[in-house]
Amino acid sequence: MIHVPERIGIIGGSGIYDIAGLTNKRWEKVTSPFGEPSSELLFGELDGHNIVFLPRHGRGHRIPPTEINFHANIDVLKRVGVTDVISVSAVGSLREDLPPGTFVIVDQFIDRTFARNKSFFGTGLVAHVSMAYPVCKRLGDHIEMAAKEANIPIVRGGTYLVMEGPQFSSLAESNLYRTWGCDVIGMTNMPEAKLAREAELCYATVAMVTDYDCWHPDHEHVTVGQIIKILAENADKAKTLVKHVIPKVRTDALADACSCRSALEFALITAPEVRDAAMIEKLDAIAGRVLKGKP
Repeated sequence: MIHVPERIGIIGGSGIYDIAGLTNKRWEKVTSPFGEPSSELLFGELDGHNIVFLPRHGRGHRIPPTEINFHANIDVLKRVGVTDVISVSAVGSLREDLPPGTFVIVDQFIDRTFARNKSFFGTGLVAHVSMAYPVCKRLGDHIEMAAKEANIPIVRGGTYLVMEGPQFSSLAESNLYRTWGCDVIGMTNMPEAKLAREAELCYATVAMVTDYDCWHPDHEHVTVGQIIKILAENADKAKTLVKHVIPKVRTDALADACSCRSALEFALITAPEVRDAAMIEKLDAIAGRVLKGKP
């Protein structure tokens, strides 16, 4: 793995990439042993800080949730030196007091996806990482502070129910998830958050509410047109939030000590003498620190 300067990764829709002041912009194809990522990466500098944008659904939103190559996306970000990932995601609200336009700093997930491979590891090299606290509190603190400075209304804490999609929920499902105490619902943050943890990346989600799902009596039918309208309204706020949070993350003196960056320290279970050599090579970027003693 080639070592490059640390960068902050932003995963989300194309609407947040046109940030005023972003310089030295270039789209670059980065290859991964896990296949094709969603898109080329957009490299740039914001007030002297290195950042990388990755369109989760590809440029032009051409990839549905289930077909996103989450493995390749996380791998290429790690491969180019990203240490912190801010995920910006559109979600539906499961609470009356989280109306469309609200931003939520998610702190928990319930994973209801069923058609996705959820780990970089497997037969030949088994690992188990903790997901008790699936997002980075340190990043969440920076996001919260940046939102307050920018006068962007944001809610700290919430449970994100990740469904398979691409269809929206049935009314019965939506009501069930509300009884579980879930706050927002979407299709994209799993296995993204799990893979980021396995890659020892600090990861946080900013969930942007676009609708009330279908449980709300005044909003029974979610339409793509409604969601696109709210997404457009949220874009400027999201770009402002990113601009304010980047310097806070890049100048954090406590970052190197964050537990996210040592998530694999005691996670590998397979005895060294029987580990699959091909898997070890494939995981050079993701797990090279523990597999080959790379810093």
